[in-house]
Amino acid sequence: MRRVYRDNGYQEVRGPQIMDRTLWERSGHWQNFKDSMFTTESETRDFAIKPMNCPGHILIFNSDLRSYRELPLRYGEFGACHRNEPSGALHGIMRVRAFTQDDGHIFCMPGHIRSECTDFNRIALAVYRDFGFTDVAIKIALRPEKRLGSDDQWDRAEAALREALAACGAEWTELPGEGAFYGPKIEYHLKDSIGRSWQCGTMQVDFQMPGRLGAEYVAEDNTRQVPVMLHRAIVGSLERFIGILIEHHAGAFPVWLAPIQAVVLTITDRQAPYARDVEARLKAAGFRVRADLRNEKITYKIREHSLQKLPVQLIVGDKEMEAKTVAVRTRSGEDLGAMTLESLIARLGDEVTARR
Repeated sequence: MRRVYRDNGYQEVRGPQIMDRTLWERSGHWQNFKDSMFTTESETRDFAIKPMNCPGHILIFNSDLRSYRELPLRYGEFGACHRNEPSGALHGIMRVRAFTQDDGHIFCMPGHIRSECTDFNRIALAVYRDFGFTDVAIKIALRPEKRLGSDDQWDRAEAALREALAACGAEWTELPGEGAFYGPKIEYHLKDSIGRSWQCGTMQVDFQMPGRLGAEYVAEDNTRQVPVMLHRAIVGSLERFIGILIEHHAGAFPVWLAPIQAVVLTITDRQAPYARDVEARLKAAGFRVRADLRNEKITYKIREHSLQKLPVQLIVGDKEMEAKTVAVRTRSGEDLGAMTLESLIARLGDEVTARR
């Protein structure tokens, strides 16, 4: 996800974790979201732990004088957020009170909204394909009863999202009353391998918060204008998305995504130095590898790591040690035979690059 940010023009930033009540009042969160926020007090001042990253990103935007030439300005943050969810709603890592978002905000002019939304749609769908999701339902959540701003602003924001999706050739359904209090949003719902639907990504158009927090830029005619802010996330809560991935792949992650991509198994203690060398060379090539040097039968090790669904097992005995090769076995039990480390590194590299 960091590579996706970098390749698409985002600056990675880090906003403050705890901010004064007055900021949350100006943003509208204190009035509309306070019941879901953790609050505290210090030296007669009230503070809240951030439930979302957007006000902090506006503070970063406001730290300098901005020109229309800088826009669109894209910030991204893997930000820790806290929300006071009812205990009955908590569920494993799928719904938690403390989570990390791949959160981003785009500060732009009204004329940028369509192109930024169409670009985001392309990026989001490409990311979902990489993770193995091809059945993606797109929805637009429209104005809720409790909201900020005028009907004219909501009309413009909702029309911009419809135009952006239409320009992509996308099909969508609409959800009346389910938008955020500051703007409508596109939602991306993924279907996992057993047909369950999960909401992950969002793209929200916000005409409200930048003005409420004093954000402005110098326009081409030297007047001060308030930017539009687009709130966007692709995977949403990283904890929740990891849970979705575990369920979708049933723990059998593809090589590029697996936390441990390969394990080196020794048959006897004699191969331990060679196994460590294999492990070191693969790590130096950028792979996530570990060696199993335990004094256990090789059949026991193979079975244990097969149950753990590690993608590749590399078995080294005396024959492999002498030939400077490894015997390669896949998670499914397929025997790929002996390979040199150079051939193995090339094969694994192809798997990772292709994200198969």
